[in-house]
Amino acid sequence: MSIVAVKVLSTVNAAYGTTLSAEQLASKISDPASAVSFDRSAFSFFSEADESLQISFLDEMHVDPTAAFDLGRKFSVLAGYPLPLARAA
Repeated sequence: MSIVAVKVLSTVNAAYGTTLSAEQLASKISDPASAVSFDRSAFSFFSEADESLQISFLDEMHVDPTAAFDLGRKFSVLAGYPLPLARAA
Protein backbone atom coordinates (compact mmCIF):
# COMPACT_ATOMS: atom_id res chain seq x y z
CA MET A 1 0.00 0.00 0.00
CA SER A 2 1.32 3.44 -0.89
CA ILE A 3 2.05 6.16 1.65
CA VAL A 4 -0.83 8.21 0.18
CA ALA A 5 -3.32 5.39 0.77
CA VAL A 6 -1.97 4.78 4.28
CA LYS A 7 -2.34 8.45 5.24
CA VAL A 8 -5.83 8.78 3.77
CA LEU A 9 -7.06 5.51 5.28
CA SER A 10 -5.61 6.30 8.68
CA THR A 11 -7.48 9.60 8.66
CA VAL A 12 -10.77 8.13 7.45
CA ASN A 13 -10.69 4.90 9.45
CA ALA A 14 -9.54 6.52 12.69
CA ALA A 15 -12.37 9.02 12.67
CA TYR A 16 -15.06 6.36 12.83
CA GLY A 17 -13.28 3.18 13.89
CA THR A 18 -13.72 1.57 10.49
CA THR A 19 -11.37 -0.67 8.51
CA LEU A 20 -12.06 0.29 4.92
CA SER A 21 -9.63 -0.74 2.22
CA ALA A 22 -8.39 1.75 -0.35
CA GLU A 23 -10.64 0.12 -2.94
CA GLN A 24 -13.71 0.39 -0.71
CA LEU A 25 -13.05 4.06 -0.01
CA ALA A 26 -12.45 4.76 -3.70
CA SER A 27 -15.84 3.27 -4.46
CA LYS A 28 -17.54 5.38 -1.79
CA ILE A 29 -15.98 8.69 -2.89
CA SER A 30 -17.17 8.26 -6.45
CA ASP A 31 -20.68 6.99 -5.72
CA PRO A 32 -23.45 9.64 -5.54
CA ALA A 33 -25.34 7.32 -3.17
CA SER A 34 -22.73 8.16 -0.51
CA ALA A 35 -24.20 11.65 -0.15
CA VAL A 36 -27.76 10.33 -0.13
CA SER A 37 -26.91 7.89 2.66
CA PHE A 38 -24.70 10.44 4.46
CA ASP A 39 -21.81 7.97 4.35
CA ARG A 40 -19.50 9.01 7.17
CA SER A 41 -16.36 7.51 5.64
CA ALA A 42 -16.86 9.39 2.38
CA PHE A 43 -17.58 12.58 4.32
CA SER A 44 -14.45 12.04 6.38
CA PHE A 45 -12.40 11.77 3.18
CA PHE A 46 -13.80 15.06 1.88
CA SER A 47 -13.66 16.94 5.17
CA GLU A 48 -10.67 15.59 7.10
CA ALA A 49 -8.02 14.44 4.62
CA ASP A 50 -5.65 17.10 3.30
CA GLU A 51 -6.61 18.36 -0.17
CA SER A 52 -3.29 17.32 -1.74
CA LEU A 53 -3.75 13.81 -0.33
CA GLN A 54 -7.30 13.71 -1.66
CA ILE A 55 -6.11 14.55 -5.17
CA SER A 56 -3.22 12.08 -4.97
CA PHE A 57 -5.58 9.37 -3.74
CA LEU A 58 -8.01 10.00 -6.61
CA ASP A 59 -5.16 9.68 -9.08
CA GLU A 60 -3.65 6.61 -7.45
CA MET A 61 -6.97 4.79 -7.20
CA HIS A 62 -8.10 5.84 -10.69
CA VAL A 63 -11.20 7.56 -9.35
CA ASP A 64 -12.96 9.76 -11.89
CA PRO A 65 -12.17 13.27 -10.62
CA THR A 66 -15.44 14.68 -11.97
CA ALA A 67 -17.45 12.13 -9.98
CA ALA A 68 -15.44 12.88 -6.82
CA PHE A 69 -15.73 16.66 -7.28
CA ASP A 70 -19.50 16.33 -7.79
CA LEU A 71 -19.80 14.26 -4.63
CA GLY A 72 -17.60 16.75 -2.78
CA ARG A 73 -20.03 19.52 -3.76
CA LYS A 74 -22.97 17.47 -2.48
CA PHE A 75 -21.26 16.86 0.86
CA SER A 76 -20.34 20.55 1.03
CA VAL A 77 -24.00 21.51 0.68
CA LEU A 78 -25.00 18.95 3.31
CA ALA A 79 -22.29 20.15 5.70
CA GLY A 80 -23.07 23.82 5.16
CA TYR A 81 -19.45 24.81 4.58
CA PRO A 82 -16.96 24.55 1.70
CA LEU A 83 -14.91 21.38 1.36
CA PRO A 84 -11.62 21.33 -0.59
CA LEU A 85 -12.69 19.21 -3.55
CA ALA A 86 -15.99 21.08 -3.78
CA ARG A 87 -13.98 24.25 -4.39
CA ALA A 88 -11.79 22.50 -6.96
CA ALA A 89 -14.75 21.47 -9.11
